[in-house]
Amino acid sequence: MSWLKEYYKNEVIPRLRERFGYKNIHQVPKLEKISVNMGLNEAVTNPKVIDQAMVELAQITGQKPKICRARKSIAGFKLRKGMPIGVMVTLRGDRMYDFLTRLINIALPRTKDFKGLPKSGFDGRGNYTFGITDHTIFPEIDTSKVEKIKGLSVTIVTTAKTDEEAYALLKELGMPFRG
Repeated sequence: MSWLKEYYKNEVIPRLRERFGYKNIHQVPKLEKISVNMGLNEAVTNPKVIDQAMVELAQITGQKPKICRARKSIAGFKLRKGMPIGVMVTLRGDRMYDFLTRLINIALPRTKDFKGLPKSGFDGRGNYTFGITDHTIFPEIDTSKVEKIKGLSVTIVTTAKTDEEAYALLKELGMPFRG
């Protein structure tokens, strides 16, 4: 079992129960899944970019990514329906906790001029999304083999009903928010 999962069960649940007054342990918000997306607009002109992104996202998350394809054609972007435009991974269970541990303790502190994550990434239903502009902050990526620095989007889905509960959960788990 992951260190973060142990910490959640032994430390975070009692604190959240006390703070929000949950009567039942199942009311306490928990992490459901983490979705990591890499949108690749240059894949329209260079299909090799998708293969490179698949390898790199697999190294970051420890799971094989799925190719995302365009749902409709857009002439202005030279995009046709069915063309690959990105890769994504959905993490659950121990892989999710392992990824979050590495993200909080290793990757985010390696970001240049990092001042914390914005609180504006909550969607009103207890989910949090933020972007990372440089995927090479993860130690699994060999920077000598990277042709182009790519950004990625991370969405953390929780069972929290409100943004306040989700913020408290993520803060307790160690997410470095601003302010």
